[in-house]
Amino acid sequence: MHSHDIIIPRCLAAVLIGAFLSSPAVHAGGEAFIVHPDGEDLVWAECPDFFPEGCGMAVLQGDPADHNADILLRIPGQSTIPHHWHSSAERMVLVAGEFHVHYDGQEPVVMRQGTYAYGPPRLPHVAHCRSDEDCLLFIAFEKPVDAIPGAPE
Repeated sequence: MHSHDIIIPRCLAAVLIGAFLSSPAVHAGGEAFIVHPDGEDLVWAECPDFFPEGCGMAVLQGDPADHNADILLRIPGQSTIPHHWHSSAERMVLVAGEFHVHYDGQEPVVMRQGTYAYGPPRLPHVAHCRSDEDCLLFIAFEKPVDAIPGAPE
C-alpha cells in the first residue's frame, strides 16, 4: 500500500466532513428533505488534488466518513478526472452535462442528463466532462467516500 492510498481518502473524508457538518443532512433530524443542486444551503468542498481544478463536492445526505453517503460532484466543462478507483461501489445519475467514463477492460460509455451508471468497487476508471458546461453527477456510495489515484495493487 502506498502512503497516498491512506492520505488521499483521509484528506477527502476530512474535507467532506467539513461540508457535511453544515449540510442539510445534519439538520434533517430523521425527517424527509429535498436539496436543489443550485440551492444556497449546499456547501461545496474541494475535490482531491489529482482531480481537475474547479472541481467541487457537496454532501447531500449521510456522513462521507461512514457508509451510505450521497454527494454531488461538479466537474468543470472540458476537463478530465485522471485514472482512479474507489473502495466503494458508486451509483451515479448525471444531472447536467455530458460525461464520458472509461472503466479498465471495458468500452467507454457516454452519460447524458438522466443517465444512470453503476461502478463496482475497486474498478479503476478515467472520466471526462465533454460538455462546455460543468458536469454535475449524483453519486451514492455504499462505503466511506474515497478516491484513490491509479489502480489497486
